[in-house]
Amino acid sequence: MATFLYKLGKLAFRRRHFVALIWVALLTLAGVGAASAPTAASSSFSIPGTEAQKAFDLLEKRAPEASADGASARVVFKAPDGEKVTDKANKAEIEKTVAAVKSGSDQVARADSPFVTKTVSKDGSTAYASVSYKVTSMELTDDDRDALEKTTDNARDSGLTVEVGGDALQAMPETGSTEIIGIAVAAVVLVITFGSLIAAGLPLITALIGVGIGVSSITALANALDLGTTTSTLAMMIGLAVGIDYALFIVSRYRGELAEGRDREEAAGRAVGTAGSAVVFAGLTVVIALVGLAVVNIPMLTKMGFAAAGTVVIAVLIALTLIPALLGYAGKRVLPAGEKSRLFGGGKQKAADSGSAGEPKQNMGTRWARFVVRRPIAVLLVGIVGLGAAAIPVSQLELGLPDDGAQPTSTTQRKAYDLVSDGFGPGFNGPLMVVGDLKGADDPKAAAGEITKTISKLDDVLTVAPPMLNKDKDTAIISVVPSSKPSGIETEDLVHSIRDSGAQIKSDSGAEIMVTGTTAMNIDVSQKLNDALLPYLALVVGLAFLLLIIVFRSILVPLKAALGFLLSVLAALGAVVAVFQWGWLGSLFGVEQTGPIMSMMPIFMVGVVFGLAMDYEVFLVTRMREAYVHGERPGQAIVTGFRHGARVVSAAAVIMIAVFAGFIGSSEQMVKMIGFGLAIAVFFDAFVVRMALVPAVLALLGKKAWWLPKWLDRALPNVDVEGEGLRTVSEKDADTDRELARV
Repeated sequence: MATFLYKLGKLAFRRRHFVALIWVALLTLAGVGAASAPTAASSSFSIPGTEAQKAFDLLEKRAPEASADGASARVVFKAPDGEKVTDKANKAEIEKTVAAVKSGSDQVARADSPFVTKTVSKDGSTAYASVSYKVTSMELTDDDRDALEKTTDNARDSGLTVEVGGDALQAMPETGSTEIIGIAVAAVVLVITFGSLIAAGLPLITALIGVGIGVSSITALANALDLGTTTSTLAMMIGLAVGIDYALFIVSRYRGELAEGRDREEAAGRAVGTAGSAVVFAGLTVVIALVGLAVVNIPMLTKMGFAAAGTVVIAVLIALTLIPALLGYAGKRVLPAGEKSRLFGGGKQKAADSGSAGEPKQNMGTRWARFVVRRPIAVLLVGIVGLGAAAIPVSQLELGLPDDGAQPTSTTQRKAYDLVSDGFGPGFNGPLMVVGDLKGADDPKAAAGEITKTISKLDDVLTVAPPMLNKDKDTAIISVVPSSKPSGIETEDLVHSIRDSGAQIKSDSGAEIMVTGTTAMNIDVSQKLNDALLPYLALVVGLAFLLLIIVFRSILVPLKAALGFLLSVLAALGAVVAVFQWGWLGSLFGVEQTGPIMSMMPIFMVGVVFGLAMDYEVFLVTRMREAYVHGERPGQAIVTGFRHGARVVSAAAVIMIAVFAGFIGSSEQMVKMIGFGLAIAVFFDAFVVRMALVPAVLALLGKKAWWLPKWLDRALPNVDVEGEGLRTVSEKDADTDRELARV
């Protein structure tokens, strides 16, 4: 592979005009496609195989008028102090508002007055109107949401307190500013790393081109493939991070080759042949992690994974072709390693690689590596104990999906949630919908009554509404209000209790029951994600383990890489639990409400962080492998790998952390949690696992680290990541050049 990539890098350097033209054409084509594509409808959300989804599908078939899986809103009214909502003026204003909500959007299926549904608190101070829509919350338009907000704003002018809860107001959070923050920090880090605006600008330019092609392609195909806005958000986040990293690796190796005296075309070829090989395999691990999300069998998550994986592939191809082409354009403006441009105090060359006695200059990476090689056991113990301590909170991990109770206290959703909790009880914020299939019952009406009676006897049930039958009298909808809040453990236990009572109900009446609704759907999604975590982990880590065996020609190095990753993810999850579930340092990160950790966090962190962690592992350890293959002792190979790779990997990690940390400032608890979790995971993995534990373990293993059974060595393909084959190719090229010169 190194030989092929070496030739590709030289070809791209020589044919820079052609290569640049191809990428500009692709960017233009994707941009035109995105601009001319029809506006994509919001992606539908379904969870195949869950009981909640089966219930929704049954209602869609037998009672489509109910719009059971449609978006819902709850308009909560509170009378001024000393008044009641039932007072004549207040009642008239409330009914007027409900009527305006119903007529404000064509998508409103029904809007029920609280005086009809009797949703007025006992003290008369609070009432709420239930609004249901014909489409899901993800399919609502901004116009529909604006109409709801405008109507409630008008109602506030009368003196009533009016707040709106439910999923109808849920919109994708804006993330544009976070990308700007990440790019700004990346630019600063790159300038510090390279000491040159030109060299620093190349990774940024190519990363933006890659993200532009990827996101534009997603936008162009969104309508045809039913891709939601979250798809492009994830693709942009991952594509930007890996795009900068991969280009950083290539440019850094190119400057190193220049420092060794090679001409620019040869340096570009060698940079792509060596660092490019690491980029290919690092990219493959990210692609495996993202495509593996299909194991969860949540269509939206699968599409997000495939789209983000496509953006990563584009980032790899750009690093291998466009970077050497742009290096050709840059010419002498990209300086060898150790030199800075005049703007940054350059002008006089620094001997980056030579000290007073001809020894390599001891940069910080070299000094740290030598310290670890001398004290491997101490470093290993400190690292493992530190990460183990950070992982302790994982033992108390509670998973769930956030509801309005997790919103910031300043939002109308949170205010509505609190008003309902105070006026009616926390369970009214998440009523359960029990669907009864009465086709097998001799007396459908009596069977529906039997279901109601059985459920009302269960623990944690506050109220059970009378059953509503569809037109054919073969399906019943029963609303059940728990005593506890929607995200509470007690509510989850109640859902399981109702489902467990289904066998008894069927034997007594012949009816079958299913529990659905937003709360039950959240519980089912959490369970599905939990069940998929171990298979997903086994698939991703297993495939990547095999891939790394091919890369490193070793059994123990990939095993160490996988175990180190698991340790960093557990430590990061522990930090997430401590901050978002326990509230430690919550005010520092803007956490206003503690609660269960988003059920998608573990699998999401495994997928994203694993791919990124393997980036650092491949790039850092391949330099060690390269030095070892070329004759250095195991300990010295570790130092060599750090001398060349530590600065670059540190810069890449800081950039990645900055990109993810920018999301901590979001007002959305879910986005904030993802940003914090990914940022802290990259920190643990890059600076504790890869920078400390990896060299410590390799130092302890010595030559055994690179052991591979002979039969396996013969069976595996030789991909030559360390670039051993480049020596032969360079010699042949040199001979050819001499022959041409004589002619």
